[in-house]
Amino acid sequence: MFKATIDADTLKSSIEALSVLVDEARFKISPEGFTVRAVDPANVAMVSFELGSNAFEEFAADDSEIGMDLSKISDIFGVAGRDDKVSMELDEMSQKMSLHVGGLSYTLALLDPSTVRAEPRIPQLELPAEVVLNGKDLQRAVKAAEKISDHMLLGVEGDAFYMEAEGDTDRVRLDIPRDQLIDLKSGEARSLFSLDYLSDIVKPASKSNEVTVELGKDFPVKIGFTIAGGEGRIGYLLAPRIESD
Repeated sequence: MFKATIDADTLKSSIEALSVLVDEARFKISPEGFTVRAVDPANVAMVSFELGSNAFEEFAADDSEIGMDLSKISDIFGVAGRDDKVSMELDEMSQKMSLHVGGLSYTLALLDPSTVRAEPRIPQLELPAEVVLNGKDLQRAVKAAEKISDHMLLGVEGDAFYMEAEGDTDRVRLDIPRDQLIDLKSGEARSLFSLDYLSDIVKPASKSNEVTVELGKDFPVKIGFTIAGGEGRIGYLLAPRIESD
């Protein structure tokens, strides 16, 4: 059993944050809310997603698991107005989801969860450096880097967080000192990442006023932020590119 009502914009932005890495996902539903853990097809990045029941205006659910085509859901929410509500109800017999939004009614066929890639094990990493900053600052540096390179360094040097990209002839670097950050825990950190992935990840992150970036030396980066007024959370884990000597 699953029946829920939620603000359309909240659900749309949540699905968008997932779909930057995967096209299909297994949603675990419980009385506490939704969770998703997924890895991209190239095994380079993972996403974890939680949306608590308090993010919904109405939420009633038993434990279940469903598979969803995220592009179909995104297309449906594309017609939703900013102040619309989405009502959802699962028909377990037919494995279809009824959606009502903006006066429109949809019946969406769900995917068999067993056909969707299995949930990955998210590694528990204790990374030495942690930076908290506005998502728009992160996006600004990534957009500048895209113009000259296909990869980008993220690191901590003294009391500053830096983002740097270098092409064949050009170089760009943004240093953000501690007093311009929301928070900084200094530690040895310098890792290189693919801008293809960083660009996708910072799109949803740019909407958050407070994004946490955890780093190490040639370690994956963890990028996380809350959604739905603090009732949900998105976390990304991106593997580094190892620099050649």
